[in-house]
Amino acid sequence: MDLGELAGRVGPILAFVVCITVVAELANALGVFAMLAAAAARLARGSVLALWLLVVLVAVVATAVLSLDTTAVLLTPVVLALAAQLGLDRELFALTAVWLANTASLLLPVSNLTNLLALGRLPGYDAGRFTTLTWPAALACVLITVGALALLFRRSLRGRYRPASTPPVADRRLLVLATVVCALLGPAFLLVDVVVASAVAAGVLVVACAVARPSLLRRRLLPWPLVLGVSALFVVVQYAHDHGLAELLTRAAGAGEGWTALLRVAVLGALGANLLDNLPSYLALEPAADGSPLRLAALLVGVNAGPLVTPWASLATLLWAARCRAAGVAVSWGRLALRGLLLVPVLMLGAVTALWLVHG
Repeated sequence: MDLGELAGRVGPILAFVVCITVVAELANALGVFAMLAAAAARLARGSVLALWLLVVLVAVVATAVLSLDTTAVLLTPVVLALAAQLGLDRELFALTAVWLANTASLLLPVSNLTNLLALGRLPGYDAGRFTTLTWPAALACVLITVGALALLFRRSLRGRYRPASTPPVADRRLLVLATVVCALLGPAFLLVDVVVASAVAAGVLVVACAVARPSLLRRRLLPWPLVLGVSALFVVVQYAHDHGLAELLTRAAGAGEGWTALLRVAVLGALGANLLDNLPSYLALEPAADGSPLRLAALLVGVNAGPLVTPWASLATLLWAARCRAAGVAVSWGRLALRGLLLVPVLMLGAVTALWLVHG
């Protein structure tokens, strides 16, 4: 096992995780997500359906630009509090957050750690070219997820509510700055290196808070437990690769870029994610892509949109569950698994078909 090569690949990804976590945490502390939720409530003008669609939009953008963990950790408590304040179905908003945190994480390299890993295995690809590859599957996953949620909660989406009061703002200048920084991240990720963009964004917010609100700069901003856990996971999976796992899974994944071959890779990725976790599942199956961007995209469909059945399939799901418990919302793992079992096959079929029709 070449630890130097592994460190060279993993180091930039972990640096990005640290920087984007700092951005997301400070943006949340400065009120960006609370402001977006309140603005959505006003824009919806009392319509539950319109409010939910605006929450969907915020969740998709937050996941795509700031990663799925941002939606799971920071947006979830905001929308749950909003639903409670307005007297709406909190299960609807909770499930919207966790499903879209996973299924909307295909569009940009920064949306999911698996995407960043895949970008490193695509010679000549930058963020723009990566998005050109994945957008059909990303769009299909979002549309299927939104359709499934609308069908499941069609009764809860009827009716009207009374708009809530606007939350107080501690420092309007910092709020505006944080909002602008988050808004610029999306275009920046497409134009420059994602690590550089996230580092600059984190640096701007850290400096601004150090001057105006130093109390926000705490040790918990840095996700060291996550960084150490992911590092250990990389080492374990690499060791397994070196001792026969890669060869075994490559045979199971087959070959080719036809519709059936792509579906086979995606389904295998989804199965692996729900049995273990999406990150080790991606790492174990990466050699099965055989240098094909299309097969790699199909694998991302499986490991990103597939982890909707078991609670450990995605770290974002576990983080989301903790936020739900803190907000007093009970999570039924049995019901979540049943719904996931119904949704995941549709996602695999729809996303792979979209990918194959556009790029096949």
